[in-house]
Parts: sequence; structure tokens; C-alpha cells
Amino acid sequence: MSVLLETSLGDITIDLHYEKAPKAAENFLKLCKIKYYNFVLFHNVQKGFMAQAGDPTATGRGGESVWGLRVIHGASRRYFIPEIHPKLKHKTKGTVSFATAETNEAGLPVAGSQFFITLSDNHLDYLDGKQAVFGKVVEGLEVLDEINRAMCDDDGRPYRDIRIKHTIILDDPFDDPEGLVVPDRSPIPTADMLKTARIAEDEELVPDLPPEELERREREQEAAARAITLEMMGDLPFAEIKPPENVVFVCKLNPVTRDEDLEIIFSRFGTILSCEVIRDQKTGDSLCYAFIEFDNKESAEEAYFKMDNVLIDDRRIHVDFSQSVSKLHYDFMRGERRQLADGEGYGGSRGLERRRKYRDEDERHEDYDLVFEHGDDLDAEKQRVKRVK
Repeated sequence: MSVLLETSLGDITIDLHYEKAPKAAENFLKLCKIKYYNFVLFHNVQKGFMAQAGDPTATGRGGESVWGLRVIHGASRRYFIPEIHPKLKHKTKGTVSFATAETNEAGLPVAGSQFFITLSDNHLDYLDGKQAVFGKVVEGLEVLDEINRAMCDDDGRPYRDIRIKHTIILDDPFDDPEGLVVPDRSPIPTADMLKTARIAEDEELVPDLPPEELERREREQEAAARAITLEMMGDLPFAEIKPPENVVFVCKLNPVTRDEDLEIIFSRFGTILSCEVIRDQKTGDSLCYAFIEFDNKESAEEAYFKMDNVLIDDRRIHVDFSQSVSKLHYDFMRGERRQLADGEGYGGSRGLERRRKYRDEDERHEDYDLVFEHGDDLDAEKQRVKRVK
């Protein structure tokens, strides 16, 4: 005795334990026969545990047994007492059980229409004796894996709807309850069911944009992710850093080239605020690259266009903008905090700037201190503290 569930992710075939759990098997079969589960969501997916369905309201509080339908017995028989057979256990992935909702007057667990399918290969022994096993998945385990991979919210509801689209009974040995009305075709979803929709299976998660725009967005997302990674590794002071436009990176220098030499050569393009050949901290040897900071963007651009591949000290140098963030990293790691002459910049460096969407556009200059307050002359105060000690 089997039932085929056609879901939005694929087909699932369930064999029913009609001999050990006849009442539960009959309830499930007849609900499938009247298309009760059509358009019903898997409203609760717990990764590596179970996927729950069978509630037309998708709240976890709805549903009724086949005997609780108005055309049969009504609300007085909303729940039924399912069999909890000692030999039917939650041992493997694909075990199908009714979710027991409450206890009746005799203290026995009862169920309605809600059921769940286990997603774990392990024996979930803490469910044995509490939930009513009535079947097992014999085909469609790969569909269960797809359900298990679904992205869900904090309540376990998948963001993209996973629905039972249709149910097909492959074998039914039970007589229909008196008054059961079997539709001749699949019913139209109710208004309440339609309200449960989130992202449909055929709905695009990515907006319909030109390929160029999609590629641009992907590059931006990838760059942002890399920046955050570099910040975590300590290679950037903060993820939103943007390269200063007035700094050029010069590499392939001759080891004998000095700061003064570069400053004289590059000063023809404008006022230089700083010119520094980067050296090994231990040996003092040149690392053969430098950073030159101009007082404006235009001077840096002119130097970039006119000095690339120029011969200096028998070496053809390379000038670029792409590595200028490294100067900020170098300053950051050394702990340099230069005073601002014009009130611009971020974090004590004229070249440091947050992305514009995070910038504070007003020009308030407020002083803050974390531990203690001091006067404007911090160096003098430090000396005074030393003398007191």
C-alpha cells in the first residue's frame, strides 16, 4: 500500500505500515484521496532532523483527521488516536510519522493531518513511543536531501516554498468512510492557502537585469567579501576602506634609490606631502617599492601617466594606483596617527576615508576619550604624569 507525493522538489513514494498502524495508514490514505494535502507547505524543516507538513494553514496549529471533516463527523472527531507500535521506530531517514498534537481524556496521544518525515540517518530514539510511525519513504530520498538543504527562517519555514503539489494513491485496501466526497480533479487552492506563499518555486531569486549589471553586482559582492576577510586577517584597518586618490605606488626600484631621489624626480608634478621608500624593519634594506603622496588627485594622475616605465638608477620603474591601500595598511600596522592639517580624513590619516554611504557629512569636530580626560596638549600631560610617578 503506497502513496506518491508530487512535491515542488520532486516525487516521494511512501510505503504505509497498514498492518501495524491501520488507523494511521487509513487516515493518511483518505486525506490523500480527497486531495487534502494538495498545495500544502512543508512549513517546518529542521536540518538533519525532520520536515513537517500536512497543515493547510502552515502555522503548525491547523489540520484535522479524515473523520473530523464536516461531511463526516465534524469538529468532535478532529483528532484520532493513532497506533504507536513498539516495532515501528525512527531508525532511518525517510521514516514517516504523524505529529501527535495533544492528549485525549484518557491521556493518549492524538493526531490530525500533520505528519513529518525524518531527515537523519541516525536513530532518533527519543521520538519512539511518542510519535506515530505509519510509513517509510522508498523512493525520493534525494528529494529529502534537497528539502534538508533548504534555507529557512528562525521558525524553520523555508524561504522558498516547498509544497505538495499532488497526491496519487498507488494502492488502497480500505473502504471509504461514509460521507467521504472524492473530487474528480485537483481542487483550486483556497484564499488562506494562497496567503501562505513566500517565494514560489518558479520565481526568480535574482531580479531580471542585463548580464553586465549582474556581473557588476557580483564583482561588488565579491570585493566586499574579500575586504571583510582582509579586515579579519588584519590586512586592512576596516572593511569599508577606499584607496586614496592622491597616492601613487612605485615599484621595481633600484635598492640604492632613496626617498630624497624620488621626491626630487616626482616633485615636478606637484607638491609632495610625503615620499617614502619602504624598508625592512630589521635590516633597513630597501624593499624596492615606495609610496608618494601628492597634495591633490590631479598631480598623482599626471605622475602615473608620465612616470610609468621610466628609467631611474638603471631600473625601469612601475607606477600604479591599485596598491595604494597598502600605504594605509603600512601606516595602520606601524600605529602612525598623523595630525590633520585640514580637518579631513579618518582615524588620524588624511588618506583614510570611509565609503560615502557611511560618512558623516556634517563637519563637527568633537573630542572623545575612552579612559580619562586630558587637555589639548597630550604630550605635556604625559610628561607631567611621568614626573609625578
